[in-house]
Amino acid sequence: MKKVLKILLIVLLILLLIAASYLAYVFLAYHRIGDQTVTPEGSASAKTPDRGREYRIVSYNIGFGAYESDYGFFMDGGTESWAWSKERLDANLKKIAGVLSEQAADLYLVQEVDIGSTRSYRVDERPYLTDALTGKAHAFAQNYDSPFLFYPITQPHGASRSGIMTFSSFPIASAERVELPIETGFTKFLDLDRCYSKSRIPLVGGAELVLYNFHLSAYTSDGTIATEQLKLLLADMDGEYRKGNYALAGGDFNKDILGDSAKYFGASDIEYTWAQPIPEGIFDGTHVTLIPPLNGEKPVPSCRNADSAYHAGQYVLTIDGFLVTNNITVRSSAVIDTGFAYSDHNPVTMTFELN
Repeated sequence: MKKVLKILLIVLLILLLIAASYLAYVFLAYHRIGDQTVTPEGSASAKTPDRGREYRIVSYNIGFGAYESDYGFFMDGGTESWAWSKERLDANLKKIAGVLSEQAADLYLVQEVDIGSTRSYRVDERPYLTDALTGKAHAFAQNYDSPFLFYPITQPHGASRSGIMTFSSFPIASAERVELPIETGFTKFLDLDRCYSKSRIPLVGGAELVLYNFHLSAYTSDGTIATEQLKLLLADMDGEYRKGNYALAGGDFNKDILGDSAKYFGASDIEYTWAQPIPEGIFDGTHVTLIPPLNGEKPVPSCRNADSAYHAGQYVLTIDGFLVTNNITVRSSAVIDTGFAYSDHNPVTMTFELN
């Protein structure tokens, strides 16, 4: 009996040592990328944009290519931690690239583009997009570079390297990665790092179109940090407006930008609180306007909660949209209805004119 207890104690000590070693690794390996200069690549097919002409932009969170309509992610209440398979990932990424190409937009903002993550079989997803969106200059900013997450035990999520990618039919003079604040507690290991990218496109006759691409925090304690991130973005855009530039931002707010999406899409079968409305007054004192993509007669949500395969009654809402400074006139905005076939997000689009 004493021998059995001794063996059990040794096993327990070994397990505790492994757990302590892993925790030490997570804390020591954790880092933030910081502000960076980004080098634009590719050749733009169009000349410099001009005022008084209509242009089109599309924003799409592609969910690292894994979120097909039958996919449920473990951090959203589902069971999966990787894409179904490398073969299905490849096929789905090709479909995503096809959807984007079909839009024939002047500008594209794409989020959750993996460049070497365990969850996506270490596939670099950027070539799928660059091959489809020909004639575009592009700039990639890495959003996060996380240590190995040893959970779920049956299929650990692993290390994640992912970013946001901007495409432009017009030459991009310069680009940069701007770091955003994140929570300082343990949730920083779940929410990873956060940033927005900032690309400068020269205009005819001087001034610039400053294009922002963002993916704000999702897995936080109370949603406050995503509000702080948004305030920083708004301040940056307002500063560019005061310099005489045109500022346009698009991406994933991880906020209910309709204020109450249930009013348009109905209540869900489960109550969630992760995507809160944007607080009132946040735009006061700025020259920035929120553009939520909404067709009031036929509303389409931009996001589903991936707690399981897509189904009727699932929590859906609109968290993807745009921000523009007051010298930009918006002609239309909408959600492109893909039925969540390729991602837990639908693409969103907007047509606009520089005043």
